[in-house]
Order: sequence, then structure tokens, then C-alpha cells
Amino acid sequence: MLKSAEDIKVYSHNDCDGISSGAILSSLLDRLDKEHEIEFISLDKLKDLKINNELTIFSDLGSGQSIDKISTSSSRILVLDHHPPLRSLNYNSKLSGRFLEINPLFYGIDGSYEISGGGMCYLLAKKFGFYNLSWIGVLSAVGDMQNTRTGKLEGINKSILQDATNHGLVDSAADLSIYGRQTRPLIIALSYFSDVTLPITNNKTEVILLLKKLGIDRRCDNRLRTLSDLTSDEKTRLFSELVKLLSREVPEKYIKYVPKLVTGDYYEFLNEEEKTPLRDASEFSTAVNACSRNKNPEVALDILKGDRVLAMDELERLTRKHRQYLAEKIRMIEDNELIVPLNNLQYFHGHGIKSEVVGTITGMVLSHGDWRKPIIGFSHVDNGEDLLKVSLRCSRLLAYDGIHFGHIIRKIASKVGGSGGGHAVACGAYIPSKNQDEFLKIFNSTLKGIIN
Repeated sequence: MLKSAEDIKVYSHNDCDGISSGAILSSLLDRLDKEHEIEFISLDKLKDLKINNELTIFSDLGSGQSIDKISTSSSRILVLDHHPPLRSLNYNSKLSGRFLEINPLFYGIDGSYEISGGGMCYLLAKKFGFYNLSWIGVLSAVGDMQNTRTGKLEGINKSILQDATNHGLVDSAADLSIYGRQTRPLIIALSYFSDVTLPITNNKTEVILLLKKLGIDRRCDNRLRTLSDLTSDEKTRLFSELVKLLSREVPEKYIKYVPKLVTGDYYEFLNEEEKTPLRDASEFSTAVNACSRNKNPEVALDILKGDRVLAMDELERLTRKHRQYLAEKIRMIEDNELIVPLNNLQYFHGHGIKSEVVGTITGMVLSHGDWRKPIIGFSHVDNGEDLLKVSLRCSRLLAYDGIHFGHIIRKIASKVGGSGGGHAVACGAYIPSKNQDEFLKIFNSTLKGIIN
């Protein structure tokens, strides 16, 4: 299918996993001397696509959407996705040679934690011997939060990591699960730690007192220290204290999971400069998302493919703009007390928040509400239709209860004339604006007896 095609179009999702997927596919096609176009799109745009190319590839999307309905007799479609599929595996045989959907869930492999969209695309590249694209497969998995269940990459992700390690591209080891280990000052990083509200949450004064109590210096060589600056002994002391703090705040049934919230493996890209945002996989994924959220995914694509002369300056500008925007909108939600509690969930309507960013903000304000309930953020979609983008985030502890919000949100969105899906702790939907209240009512009712 790929070798014989001469006219190829790639559609990929416009988030970190999707952009990483697109970068792997584009790099593969470049190396095969295949002319191609690539476009990054949101899920709500799929239904309006017109298939005109000999081969159309969908990466990190397509399985959960009715793309078979937009196919033509003269087109061939390849789907490389890891989200719950609408079609059965047998559907491929019905359109032999014209429609091929490869999804890990067909084979009992968990697409939420064991392989990402970028991982699926890397496996294709690996068939052609391009092992040096494995590091992007690691980035896509981290960007898709596939390491959140155990704090480590698992399943096929682990084998992709092994390829990257064997080729000297990635280093990995256990560490504290604190975002910004390369660049974020420890006093800031700890104030954002955990979706369970702690005394140090959003409180730098308490963080300073905590570090002083533990005998951990905040500064080194006239600069603020980051997590990567700490010694093993300092990390051990900090680990013990964070476990104590969390154990006091969570119900007894969750205490056994607390160490998983505090520790996890880090992933460093060895070809990137130390103390830069691109060295650490979590920070790199944020930079990729900053490009997407500001409608410049091509900048991230250039960075991933190595075309960095102009892209690095633009990346820095977009990342700075992204941080400022997030801080402004989070402050707006706080100052106006926009989070509305219901019996089994909480929500806010992000008036003026871009739909591309509402998911990120929803996750960041979880610690401002009740971590025991999922939080839903709504934002109007700026596409001329009267649609709402719905983003749901929840504490990882709820996932340990076996709740999969991606499945739940898909079913409820369909009941109100929308569509949705995603993963256990991070998912979303698009619904008609007029049906927001009905959506909330059904969702709140559905979670009765599920949320404790």
C-alpha cells in the first residue's frame, strides 16, 4: 500500500502525540522519496474532509470516527490509531486493498497505556529499518500521558524505549514525578505538584518552608535549583515527605497508590542540550503542544524533523506566549470562582478560552477544585458552528478505581448529538452548545455510585 503509492496525504491529530506521529510518517516518507502532504487537524474537522489522494493516511485519529464514510472507490486509506475503534477488525477484509485500519485494541493491547499513535507510526518506520525515529515514539507516549498508570512506559512503549536506548538516543531512570526537572525552579515545580490538594499546592511560601525543614538548598551557584540538581539523598528525603503529605490527604484505599504518584521514570533525549526544555520528554511535549495550541503545529514538525534554524526562535516565542496565556486564564477561573460543583463532577465554562487550550487548562485547575471528582471544561469552538469543545481531566487515583472516562464521555456525547472519546484520565468531546445542560445532567447521573 505504501510502497506503490505516489500521491500521499497524511492527516494527523493536532496534539503532541498526533504531531509526533506526523513527524515520524513524514520522515519515513522523505526517506522513501515519497512526495506527500501533511495536515494537522482537530477531530471535529474529520467529517468535512474530501478524500482526493491515491493514499490517505490517518495517524492518531480515525479509529473513533466514521472516516470510512468519506472514502471513495478510487482512494485507499490507512489508519494508524490507538483510540477505541468504531469498526471491527473484519471491516478491513470487506474493503480489501482499499481500507486498512491498524489498531492495538484489535489485538487486546491497551491503547491508553501500552502504545500511542506515534508508537504505531514508529512500528511502521521500524519495518523499514529507521530505528533512529524511536525517540519520537517515546516523546509521543509521554505526551499522551501513557506513563501515568505506573510512572513508567509499559507494553510496546517499553520496547520502543529500548530501541531508543540501544541507539543512544534516550536515557531513562527512576526519579521524582515532578514536572520541569531540567528547567523549572524547584520552589515553582513543587507548588504545582500533584492533583491532590496539599499544603504546598499553589503556595511557594509553604514550599520554601518544606525545603528548609528538609535541609535542601534552594539555590546553587546563584541560580535556583531544579529537580535535576538534587542529590540522591535530597531526593530520598523529599520523596518521604511527599508520601507523608499525600497519605494524610487521600482516603485509606488510595494510600497504596501514593508512591506511584510521587515517583516515575524520566526520559531524556541525549542529543538535546542539558538544562533546555527539549532535553526532558515531559517538557518537550509541552513545547510541542504550545505550537499546536497556538495554531502553529508546523513549527513543532520542523523541530522534530531537525529543521531548526528558524524554528527554534519561533518555538521559544510560542512557548512563552503559551505560558502567559495559561497563567492569565487560570487566574480568571480562580478570581471569578468559575468552577461549579455537582454531586459527582465539577465543571467550568471557559468564556473566552480558546478551544485548543481548554484541555490543558482543565488539567491545571483540577487542584483548585475537588480532586475526588472529574473536572470538565467547556469552550466554544471557533469554526462557525454552534459547538462546544468538552475536555475532561481527573486525578490518576480515579483511574486506579477502574474508571475509564474516555468510554463514558463517548457514550454521553452521542446521546446529545455529539461525538467524543479518549483515555481513562484525559478525554474530550464536541457537542452542540444548546445541549450543555443535558450533557451535564446525564454525566452527573451516570457517575452516581461510581464516584465515591
